[in-house]
Amino acid sequence: MQRFILSKKNQITFISGILIVLGFIAHFGFENVGLFNAAFILASILGVIPIAIQAISALKVKVVSIDLLVTIAVIGAFFIQNYEESAIVTFLFLFGAWLEARTLNQTRSAIKELTDMAPEVALKQNEKGEFAEVDIWDVDEGDTLLVKTGAKVPVDGTVLIGEGHINEASITGEAVPVSKIKDSEVFAGTILENGTLQIQADRVGEDTTFGKIIELVEEAQDSKSEAERFIDRFSKWYTPTVLVLSLIVWFISKDIELAITILVLGCPGALVIGVPVSNVSGIGNGAKNGILLKGSEVINDFSKVDSIVFDKTGTLTIGNPEVAESKTYGEANRALSYLASIEAESDHPLGKAIVADLGEIERYTVEETEVVKGGGIIAQVDGHRVAVGNVALMEQENVSLNQEVLTDIKKYEKNGNSLVLTAVDGKLNVLMGIRDQVRKGVKEDLQELKNLGVKNLIVLSGDNQGTVDLVANELGLTEAHGHMLPEDKSAYIEKLQAEGQIVAFVGDGVNDSPSLALADIGIAMGSGTDVAIETSDVVLMNSDFSRLPHALGLTKATARNMMQNILIAIGVVLVLLVSVFFSDWMNMSIGMLVHEGSILVVILNGMRLLKYRLKGNRQETSTEVITERVS
Repeated sequence: MQRFILSKKNQITFISGILIVLGFIAHFGFENVGLFNAAFILASILGVIPIAIQAISALKVKVVSIDLLVTIAVIGAFFIQNYEESAIVTFLFLFGAWLEARTLNQTRSAIKELTDMAPEVALKQNEKGEFAEVDIWDVDEGDTLLVKTGAKVPVDGTVLIGEGHINEASITGEAVPVSKIKDSEVFAGTILENGTLQIQADRVGEDTTFGKIIELVEEAQDSKSEAERFIDRFSKWYTPTVLVLSLIVWFISKDIELAITILVLGCPGALVIGVPVSNVSGIGNGAKNGILLKGSEVINDFSKVDSIVFDKTGTLTIGNPEVAESKTYGEANRALSYLASIEAESDHPLGKAIVADLGEIERYTVEETEVVKGGGIIAQVDGHRVAVGNVALMEQENVSLNQEVLTDIKKYEKNGNSLVLTAVDGKLNVLMGIRDQVRKGVKEDLQELKNLGVKNLIVLSGDNQGTVDLVANELGLTEAHGHMLPEDKSAYIEKLQAEGQIVAFVGDGVNDSPSLALADIGIAMGSGTDVAIETSDVVLMNSDFSRLPHALGLTKATARNMMQNILIAIGVVLVLLVSVFFSDWMNMSIGMLVHEGSILVVILNGMRLLKYRLKGNRQETSTEVITERVS
C-alpha cells in the first residue's frame, strides 16, 4: 500500500492543487466556509500521507529527515484548525519534490542522448551466408554484420568488404563524413551515409564505445563530492536541531503556531538539492563536449589544480613522425623515386613518414637489400647503389658532404629532427628532417590554461633534452625535462605534491599509467591505451587537446556554482528564521513558498552549467558526446 501511494505522488500533488483552488473559489466566490474547510482538510490529508510515509521510512533507519519536520508541522497546523496553511505546505512540498525529480532527469540528458543514439538491431550473417535482422544483444564478437546506407553501425568493428562514408559526429564531433575501406575501424552508433559495408564485430554490447561511455557517465553522475557528503552529514544534525529548537520555542512561548512555523521554515530543501544538481549538470556538460569526468570528487580536485604535467609524444605532439623539412641536391627526381621504393618495404616509423610525404611517385623494384644496424639501408634499385640512413651511414659509404650539406644538417638537428639522407652511387641527393609535430592550436590552449590560473605547465618526456627543449620553447612551457623513464616521471610528480602543489598529469601511453594514477588528477587522451584511460580521472575523447581548457573552466564553474547554491540555501533559511521573530508578515505558507522558490533558484542556477562554454575558446562547443576509443 505504501509503495502504491508513493508511486502516485504526482497525481496526489495535482489533486491537492485542484482542491486548494476549489477551496479558494468557494471562499472568495461563494463565501461558503464549509466547502472551503472541507477542500483544505481533504487536501491536507491527501498531501501529508506520502510525506509521512517517507518520514517513517527514514526513522526506521535512524534518520530524522526533512519529511518529518513537514509532517509534524502539517499535523500541528491541522489540529490548531489552520487548514489553509496545512494544505498549502503539503502541496508546495510535494510540488518541490516533483520539480527536483524532473530537473535532475533533464540534467541527466547526456545519458539519454547516448542511449537514443545506440543501435538496437543488426543484420547478422547466418550459417547459410544470408543476412537476417537480429537484436543487438544477439551479436557476438567475430560475427559478420551488414551495414546499409542510412543505417547505424551496430558494434565497434573492422571493415571486411566494401567502401563507404560514415558520419561520425556522434563519436568524434566532426560533421565531415569519414571514408571507410577494408580494414578501417568503425564505431557503434555512427551512421553510414552512403555505400555498403560488411564488418567484423570486435566489441559488442556494453564493451562498445557507447557501452563504456554510458557506464562512465552514469558512475560519475551517481558519485558524491566532498560537498555532498558534508551536506549529508550536516542534514543528519541540522534536522533534529530544528526540531529541538521548535520544541524549546513552544515550551517558552506556549505559542504552538510559532513552533510549527519554525519547523516549516527550517526545512533545508534547497541545500539538499543544490549541490547534486550542480554536479550532475557539470558532468552532463562535459559528456556533451567530449570530456569524461569520472565522478563528482574529480570536479572538486580538478578545479584547484595549479600545476599540469604533460607527456610529450601523443599529448603535446601528434605522436606520428612527419617530414618537417627536406632539401634536394642536384638532379633528385630519380633519387626520390628510389627512396620511396625502398621505404615502401619498411615498417619503420620514419620510413612510413617518408612514404606518406612523397605520395604517388614512380616506384622501382628493390633488390639486394642490406640493413645496416644503427645506420640505415643499402639497396640495389634500377641498377644503382642507393644508401638511405643517417650521417654515419653516409660516411661509411664515402659520400661526400660539402659545407652546404653540413650547414643544413646542423640546422635540421637544431630544429629537433631525425635525419634521413639518401645517396645514389655515392652522391648525396636528398636530405630529410623528420620529427613529431606539435598538435595544432596547442599553444593557444596552453595560454587558456594559464588564463584559468594554472601556474606551472611542465613537460616530462623520454625523448632527448634538446628535442624536449624545442617543444617547450615553442609552446612557452614553464619547465621541460627529457630522458625521463616512467619511474622518473612518478618521482617528479611526488616531488611537486610534497611541495604542496595540486598536480594534474596528461598522458596517453602505458608508460604514463603510473603517473596518471599518482597525480591528484590523471587526464588521459581518448585515443591512448586502455590502461591509461582506466587509471585516469578525466578522459579527453578523440584526443582533442582543445577540450582541456574547457574541462578546467567547467570544473571551476561547477565548483563556484555549488558554493553559490549552498550560500543561497543557507541564506534563505537564516532570513526566514529571523523573520519569524522580527516581523509580523511571516507565516507557514509564505515560508514554504519562499522555500520552494529557493529550490527553483538553485535548480536553475545549477542548470546554467549545461550551457557553459569557455569564453574565448577557439573551438565551437559540440552538442554531441565525443570519443575516439574507450574500450
